[in-house]
Parts: sequence; C-alpha cells; structure tokens
Amino acid sequence: MIFQLDERLIFPDPNLAEPDGLLAIGGDLTPARLMLAYENGIFPWYSYNEPILWYSPHTRFVLFPQELKISKSMRQVIHANTFQVTFNRDFPAVIHACATVRREGQAGTWITPEMENAYLELYRKGIAHSIEVWQNGALAGGLYGIKTGRVFCGESMFSKVSNASKVALIALCQQKNHELIDCQMHTGHLESMGARMISREEFETFLA
Repeated sequence: MIFQLDERLIFPDPNLAEPDGLLAIGGDLTPARLMLAYENGIFPWYSYNEPILWYSPHTRFVLFPQELKISKSMRQVIHANTFQVTFNRDFPAVIHACATVRREGQAGTWITPEMENAYLELYRKGIAHSIEVWQNGALAGGLYGIKTGRVFCGESMFSKVSNASKVALIALCQQKNHELIDCQMHTGHLESMGARMISREEFETFLA
C-alpha cells in the first residue's frame, strides 16, 4: 500500500513500504519533513513532473568506513597528490554539479530544482554536508549528503575528472565521524569499494 501524505508532519511505518521500497507519495521538502524522513530511514527520490516519492528499502546498501576497499591504482592516485580535498567549502557547486553532470547510461537527474533548493536550506542549517575534490583550483568531483546520528546518508556524487568521486568517498570514510554510510541505491562502483547490503533492522539500529 502506498500512502498519500498531506500537510501533517508524519510518515507511515517504513516496514509498510512496497517491495521496491516505495512508501509514500506527496508532502513537501521542508527541512522538518526531510529530517523526520532521514531519522526514520526514508528518503525522497523522484523525477521531473512527478509528485514527491518517498522510499524506505527493505534492505539497505551501505558502506562501513572500516570496510572500505582502496585499490592499488587508487592508492597511487592518492599518493600522487594530484587532488586537494575540502569539506563544506562549496556545497552549492557540488549539488549543482551532481544535478547537471552527465552520467553514462542515465538520461536525466532526480535532483530537481525543488530538491536542490531544499538541500541548500539543509546546508545553511548545518545538516547537509559536502566534500569537494579540486584539481588545479577547479572542482573535479565531490559528494553531498545528510548526517543523522551515526549515519551519513549519501545523496549523490559526481566526477568531472576520472577518480575524483572515489577520492571524495575515501575522504569521507577517513573522517571517522560516521559509523555507517547509507548509499541508498546499489551500484557496482560502490560495491567494488566495499559497500554491501544489510537488513532494515540492522540499519535501524544505527539510526536509533
């Protein structure tokens, strides 16, 4: 059953989500609703010309920082010092790049202007965070997400230069500020770096 949200600041039990994780439709992207969602393992994911869709997968694709796998080639990239990493230096540029940089096999983006503005507001409140990767003074890659408790909920990453997004993820893991990184959707790229599936129940213990 898919629930229709209204102006009330509530979500249904995440355990009631559809097999694909779709839980609810509608509502808004106010900071209060977004934080309530993340605190309960729910996140928005939708496209242009669609109502807001809220997901809570029954299994979660996550990365434990201590399980991060860094390939030999990536170690060489890091040791070459061709990239410089910063934290929260230019969140607006990172989220805009995530929305606009073309990805192979992806026709469009789920980061609508409404979504971009909502996360900019969370950034201004100190809730959303970014990692920037620079090369020769230009933004080469990065990622952004939401921190809730012991979990960093990764929202999106991008690369304009090969390996830049991997450098951002490695930097996030090496911060040691998070016990778990929620990757939301499975990708082979993240699996190769150590991400894996866990049950909803295990994921909720980190949110509690």
